[in-house]
Amino acid sequence: MLMLPMSMSAEKTIEKFVKKQIKAYPKTRLLDIYKSCFQDYMGAEHLVSDYYSAKDYLDEELIATRLEDLQSWSYEPCGINGNYFRVSIRTVMEGTVPEEVLLNAFIRSATAEKRPSVNEWNEQWQRIIGTIDRMQLQLPNYSEDKDFLESVLAMGKYVISHSPDYRETYHPHYRIIKRDIFEQEIMPLILEKQK
Repeated sequence: MLMLPMSMSAEKTIEKFVKKQIKAYPKTRLLDIYKSCFQDYMGAEHLVSDYYSAKDYLDEELIATRLEDLQSWSYEPCGINGNYFRVSIRTVMEGTVPEEVLLNAFIRSATAEKRPSVNEWNEQWQRIIGTIDRMQLQLPNYSEDKDFLESVLAMGKYVISHSPDYRETYHPHYRIIKRDIFEQEIMPLILEKQK
């Protein structure tokens, strides 16, 4: 694929995000970096078929997850630009955010706007992976992960799971919330709880 030129500041922004991700999650693989970036670019539309299935899935996750297994954070921005936020189900388990509020914010975030095409995302990813290649990070399973991601995108898809190491170590249980919805509806509840 033809690589489009990227500004130096865009490369630095990507590098900063990747280094931050690796520092926060030392078991990170390329798959996990990719996942955060596509969540930032594409949101979570693929997780919502209807309200009731989304609620059932969240209910099951809340029952099956132990609070002590979760990361200590309540939220973190996705990817490079923070267009979406990961909001931990910890916020529901600790009573910070009512389940219905998180669920509604998640569903509205997933259906708020038309998503870019897989081809548009692939163009964006090629810029990101070009920068990551130049960083020479020695991430585990880098070549295999890169080949896997290329095959997923070649099939016209973009959704993947976190790597097994990431899932086992960090227990990622969160919902993707669009930035404006997060800032207006979720963040005030988190700030109120912290008082």
